Amino acid sequence: MNRLFRKIAVLAAPSAAALMLFAAAASAHVTVAPAESTTGAWETYTLKVPSEKDAATVQIDLRIPAGAEFKQYEAVPGWDVKIDGNKISWVSTGAGIQAGQFQRFYFTAKNPDTTGDIAWDAYQHYADGSLVQWSGEEGTETPHSITEIVQAAAGGGSHSGMAMDDHGSMSTGDQDSMSMDEHNAIMEEHDKTSGVSPMIYIALGISLLSFLLAAIALLRKRA
Repeated sequence: MNRLFRKIAVLAAPSAAALMLFAAAASAHVTVAPAESTTGAWETYTLKVPSEKDAATVQIDLRIPAGAEFKQYEAVPGWDVKIDGNKISWVSTGAGIQAGQFQRFYFTAKNPDTTGDIAWDAYQHYADGSLVQWSGEEGTETPHSITEIVQAAAGGGSHSGMAMDDHGSMSTGDQDSMSMDEHNAIMEEHDKTSGVSPMIYIALGISLLSFLLAAIALLRKRA
């Protein structure tokens, strides 16, 4: 019986490794949320940057998509912001984003006046000199984020999501400020919209199915 358990454990190891790999891939992407906004809106976007290496992330460059227009950003302690045309760079002045950590950066951009998808290309610089280019298509190892721009409802306002007041605080709509519960609710919605590629779930399902078939075959042979 012990030998049988050992054989099953050997079969399970690749599946467990695949599960850990896909879980890491799902959480390690640099993303921009929300995944949907409206034409002409001043949308407050969230750039989420996790560090997936042992080295710290010390700079992140973001390309503003064609048709969109960068407006303003929220200052983050320990980071300088540099603007060069359509490239916005957050540069660490301290320790950067350590392994196992992530950092959110907020900025406001005016959406294109026409419907369609806009792509956010991001370039992640690590302290060891390496660079990860988040500019691939969906389904690749380093995909860029996509925001679908849909037609604004008739009579709708020109602002969407969160905006910054004159003091640099985040606000929504006509409100002067938001509660922490409202802020957390918005962040949860942003995380939901920065979903995982369906290919990850398909590959994971195939891996688990292969393990189950192998285990069944081993049990039948044992019987």
